Amino acid sequence: MLVLSRKVNEKILIGKDIEITIVDVRGDVVKVGINAPRDVGILRSELLEQVERANAEAAQASVASLKALEERAEGGPKPEPRALHLRPRNGTEG
Repeated sequence: MLVLSRKVNEKILIGKDIEITIVDVRGDVVKVGINAPRDVGILRSELLEQVERANAEAAQASVASLKALEERAEGGPKPEPRALHLRPRNGTEG
């Protein structure tokens, strides 16, 4: 890992078309501006980790749902039947 010290408004170039500018520093918070071509993906690492965790959890839920459907198809646990209550129409029994 390359570690550089920069002051506000100083820049770092990556290749010919990616420019990183230190916009502001307040305490332990550093604001960084990034100029890069639109086809270059830029994502905060903690956000990427959060998305990956959510995707893994969703995949697990999908597996559990598929297993439950498989059990039902094979004659496994079935939902309780629901009673159907009919009311007479217009005061007539029928």
